[in-house]
Amino acid sequence: MIWKLPARDIVFPRRPLVMGIVNVNDDSFSGDGTLEIAAALAQAKRQAEEGADVIDVGAESARTNRAAVAVEEEVRRFREFLTRWPETVAAAVPKDDPQVWPPVLSANTWRPEVVEAVLPLGVELVNDMGALPDDRNARLCAGAGASLLVMHSVGEPKVPHFHQQWDDVMGAMERFFEEKIAMAVDAGLPLEALVLDPGIDFAKQREDNLRVFRELERLHRFGRPLLVPVSRKTVIGEVLGIPEPKERDAGTVACISAAMRRGAQMLRVHDVRAAWQTVKTLDALG
Repeated sequence: MIWKLPARDIVFPRRPLVMGIVNVNDDSFSGDGTLEIAAALAQAKRQAEEGADVIDVGAESARTNRAAVAVEEEVRRFREFLTRWPETVAAAVPKDDPQVWPPVLSANTWRPEVVEAVLPLGVELVNDMGALPDDRNARLCAGAGASLLVMHSVGEPKVPHFHQQWDDVMGAMERFFEEKIAMAVDAGLPLEALVLDPGIDFAKQREDNLRVFRELERLHRFGRPLLVPVSRKTVIGEVLGIPEPKERDAGTVACISAAMRRGAQMLRVHDVRAAWQTVKTLDALG
């Protein structure tokens, strides 16, 4: 399997990629966001040196009980980070030989106006948390040669969907990805440029999330890399009875193990150091 990026390809099978999370905002659910660009850059550099293959930068919180920031403010935050990233990563040292270097630069956003503004700034992957309601982001990525991550959810982003009920969450997810892949390809995006995300915690209840982990292998039918957002999720807190996201890292490691057993190609995490150690060890154990 090939994952096509603007100027390079990543070939699977290989050990799973670790995606580090950098929040350029002051409202992250895990409490690790910052509006200080120098601090965000330092965090991203540290994650790269701890083994991150992908750096996923977000300029607003994905929390659904918070209003979206203005487009202009989101773009400003992205621009300040992205324009300084090349010099920051140039000073970093990779963790090991299998690490993707320099790390893939990902922008976590959903509004086409923002996507259009950030793509010329070195972004290789658009991590679209908006569930691709239309083909605009796919067209923008196709025009820039960038990759697009499609996350499963329902309804508009930044709106709570706590009461969404599924008779068959995996069947619905398979139909969703069939539709979105066709939409993106029709918009001119190569199939090889797509990544799929089952959207843990987004419009899903505890049992839905657990079923996604158990039946993740069903999504391999699409032949695309699967990114599983395992880090500090609400479902972990529900299983363990831990309300504070920062206290869920042991549960996150368990989810990494489960996702790897079922063939996930990418893992999105806050604690890159622990995730890299987990992935490296499990990969060696076979």
